[in-house]
Amino acid sequence: MATRRIPSRAKTTPIETLHSLLTVQEADTAFRSRPVTNFLLNYDELPAWRQDNHFILTHYRPTSNSVFTSFQSLFQLHNESVNIHSHLSAAWIFFFIALSLYAFERHAVTSADTIAFLFFFSGAVTCLGISATYHTVSNHSPKINQWGNQIDYLGIVILISGSFVPSVYYGFYCEPMLQRFYWGMISTIGIACAVVSLNPKFRSPLWRSFRAGMFLGFGLSAIFPVLHGVYMYGLEQMRYSIGLDWVLLQGFLYILGAAIYAARVPERFQPGRYDIWGSSHQIFHVLITLAAMSQLIGLLTAFHHARTSSKC
Repeated sequence: MATRRIPSRAKTTPIETLHSLLTVQEADTAFRSRPVTNFLLNYDELPAWRQDNHFILTHYRPTSNSVFTSFQSLFQLHNESVNIHSHLSAAWIFFFIALSLYAFERHAVTSADTIAFLFFFSGAVTCLGISATYHTVSNHSPKINQWGNQIDYLGIVILISGSFVPSVYYGFYCEPMLQRFYWGMISTIGIACAVVSLNPKFRSPLWRSFRAGMFLGFGLSAIFPVLHGVYMYGLEQMRYSIGLDWVLLQGFLYILGAAIYAARVPERFQPGRYDIWGSSHQIFHVLITLAAMSQLIGLLTAFHHARTSSKC
């Protein structure tokens, strides 16, 4: 019976082995250093920790594991570009408005006015700056993504709290007891929201509607001092003492933004069409910025009313 001869495997020399390893390493290095602009991912190519909105199908940045690489994407077009630049530019705008207002109005302000506006501008710039930073580095790694997501939500708490303080100050300009009461109320609610925001479970996509509802409820808690002020002073005076018309517009923009964010419209109706422009998160960012601007106009109305009409 003839025996079957098994062909011998060709021997690999050490030099050939080394060459193969170098080739693999060079390929890996080239893969890691590829330009992000030429290598964007689809939703189903993402790791689980980056899958948040399955209606956004394309133009995801690859996981960077590098702060420098993530910040390079500031100059590239992807599905976080609008989220980043909408709040980055808004943060700088509010910062320069703060400097300009102080330069032109410092002769007419008291230390209390300065502190009141400092709360607002600090809250706005902090929230918008944190948001822009988070969206920039959200593709870094699971740990950075989770940490950034938590402080992003914390930034919203800071924005709402910072907006609340000056409104209460001017709304109850001659009522220090009521000022302290409502500041205590917003501080308590704000701390509770901050604690929930820092819970890792809170960042899950399953909690999207709860997140929107919690921040919406936090913002709408302003209805209590507003109604109290209307009861004490009348609707007409509140239009000037807190800039009520602008405060109501701010509330409407918050509600609209939260509803769009939670419902994920318009992308749920045409998945893939709004990957770069016009997604719900981008609309939410724009509406938050407009709400903060509306609040600022209301505060300026209240400030000038207090300077010219309010006498305790």
